[in-house]
Amino acid sequence: MMKRISILMLLLFASLIRATGISVIIQEKPDWKVGFHYQLNEKPKEWYRASVPGAVHLDYAKAKGLGDYNYAENWKDYLWMEDVYWTYQTSFKKPQLAAGEQFFFVSKGIDYRFEIILNNVKIFAQEGMFKPVQLDLTGKLSAENILEVLIFPVPKIPGTPESGYRSNAAQSVKPAVSYGWDWHPRLIPSGIWDETFLEIRNQSHLDDVFVDYELSDDFQNAEIQLIVEGKNLENTQYEWKLTDPDGKTALLKSGELSGLHDEKIDLKNPLLWWTHDHGSPDLYTSEFILKRENKLLDRKISKVGFRKIQLVMHDGAWSKPDTFPKGRSNPPVTIELNGRKIFGKGTNWVNPEIFPGIITRERYAGLIDNAVDAHFNIFRVWGGGIVNKESFYELCNEKGILVWTEFPLACNNYEGTSHYMSVLKQESEAIIKRIRKHACHAVWCGGNELFNSWSGMTDQSPAIRLLNSQCFLLDPKTPFLPTSPVMGMAHGNYVFRYFDTGEEVYQKMPRSTATAYTEFGMPGTASVELLKMIIPENELFPPKPGTSWESHHAFKAWQGDTWLMKDLLESYFGKAENLETIVKQSQWLQSEGYKCIYEEARRQKPVCSMALNWCYNEPWITAANNSLINYPNRPKPAFYAVANSCRPFLASARIPKFSWTEGEAFSAKIFILNDLYNNIPQGGIVSIKLRAEGKEIILHNWEFGRAENNKNIEGPTVQTVIPQWNTDQFELILEVDGQEQFSSRYLLLYKQKAGF
Repeated sequence: MMKRISILMLLLFASLIRATGISVIIQEKPDWKVGFHYQLNEKPKEWYRASVPGAVHLDYAKAKGLGDYNYAENWKDYLWMEDVYWTYQTSFKKPQLAAGEQFFFVSKGIDYRFEIILNNVKIFAQEGMFKPVQLDLTGKLSAENILEVLIFPVPKIPGTPESGYRSNAAQSVKPAVSYGWDWHPRLIPSGIWDETFLEIRNQSHLDDVFVDYELSDDFQNAEIQLIVEGKNLENTQYEWKLTDPDGKTALLKSGELSGLHDEKIDLKNPLLWWTHDHGSPDLYTSEFILKRENKLLDRKISKVGFRKIQLVMHDGAWSKPDTFPKGRSNPPVTIELNGRKIFGKGTNWVNPEIFPGIITRERYAGLIDNAVDAHFNIFRVWGGGIVNKESFYELCNEKGILVWTEFPLACNNYEGTSHYMSVLKQESEAIIKRIRKHACHAVWCGGNELFNSWSGMTDQSPAIRLLNSQCFLLDPKTPFLPTSPVMGMAHGNYVFRYFDTGEEVYQKMPRSTATAYTEFGMPGTASVELLKMIIPENELFPPKPGTSWESHHAFKAWQGDTWLMKDLLESYFGKAENLETIVKQSQWLQSEGYKCIYEEARRQKPVCSMALNWCYNEPWITAANNSLINYPNRPKPAFYAVANSCRPFLASARIPKFSWTEGEAFSAKIFILNDLYNNIPQGGIVSIKLRAEGKEIILHNWEFGRAENNKNIEGPTVQTVIPQWNTDQFELILEVDGQEQFSSRYLLLYKQKAGF
């Protein structure tokens, strides 16, 4: 009732403003209710208050008092909701419109197949959750109106076995992750998931203003072209102002809109947008005003960052293969930003919520702030999840983090049927046009692991060819990869000790030669506090399959005994006597394992150009998995370990193994890792030590000089014999004299000789 009054008050307010001669656009978010039904032509027998944006599952759960889906096996109580129809409903009075005004229903995202019904008449239908809906209701209104959004059951492919449930997504542009993954339950969202409102707008209005540009080779000039889309733009004029980051006017243009089509506008000496670790993410503000005879019709304000991003060949790439018969050299994956090759230190971003409708700007902001603190400069937005909301990209613009965006294809064979291709074309166009304007936007990618045996796609697959053509047509300046990984790149491994060879990451990684590690994992448990929030007390210890531990991915999640890796823990530490000990051991291995991989990848420059772990965050509380941050935003100890390994400049050690026994010959190879181009330290002394029981053994003092731009320094190999200690752990310490911010520590396992 209060919303109805609110709408009427706003309409009255609009009419008062119109009387002053000022044109306005009015938006209102009405109250919604939702209910389910089993047949298409039925109506809900019961209605529940709906949150928009949101998800039908959550509205029903709140109305019926269902338990938190994070806890125990409660998520199973939500499964039936994916197989029924849901109808949203709202009502409103016909607004009083001034001459030249229209009344629109706008939704930025409805998941997944739906119809829109006004006063019992279907007026629109769509399959696809990423193309926005903008419906002109003006000529269809009655005095009293009922607007409904009918959501169909989630897309499935008949006959799909339970073991391959994610294949149900193989003929839809819907995130496959919700059909179940090794870190995500089988909970498939439905509903209105992005901003939705009623709006009064002028008949002549703007849909989009894209500030396209071309930077000169010396970056001293930006040639700008304004691409304007809208309705009824005949005989209109424009004013455009570009403001620099300090709020000063950089450019000012005005004139007839019809004359803007081919006009190029030069901006001299533009401030460049950089990732936060290489400079300042400078953003200009674009304000575009549409007018007719000095009457304001519409306004679009956006941020613009001037930068040039390419994927280039690494140094020496063209020399391989070096003998006949020859194949192609590895494709380019080294990031070049504004003419500077940079090492991509980052992570794989996944949905921060199971139900994307409840993701807020604030949820994004907390996770992105942590990524900056971890020295990450790139997110790979994995193709099994959603294409993120606008606020995600806005925040990455502001914080200086690159974004690699994948289309929603993952680990399936997306056959190019006519129906699928038509939906993919529609959805990809909407995605590209929305994201291309963002300074952080660095790479398009067709999807995740599409060229592997479990997917069976190739670069000749129609879906890949379509996506490539769409990106080239609509955003030709942004690099495109058909999938990840492509030849030369690597995914995996995801465990501390390899299943096939029994080797640890310490032995395996130094022998690898990938151009980019775009996925690699290291499992670790959640904290004891979080485990108690999701696992019933009687199941907490010892962890067992078939309990809530398994539902939360500790057992039977991937291969072997992933992700708790109980057998691995016992092989190093023996049988744990309590939950706290298991958590400590698991998080120890995760921290040291991730440090090994990140630092080894950086040591492999220039061939290797990127290290992105799997994964950064999670959509619900997992008992154990590879994430650095537990839901909703609680960093694990491994997060801080990785942050240290991703510092732009640090002393680093290549260590041959994790577990050491008294009397063994210990060795470690020392390096300086440097990603800097500016403010590089002039040199220093690294004191290399072992520490246990509060005592230190100095192994060597290494004096190093100034590193070259974006290049590492290879140092000495230190050796000693492991002494007898009364402890189960020791540290290798690399202490940079007078420059503690570059020092590093590694915590290793110690065992006494048998018989002691």
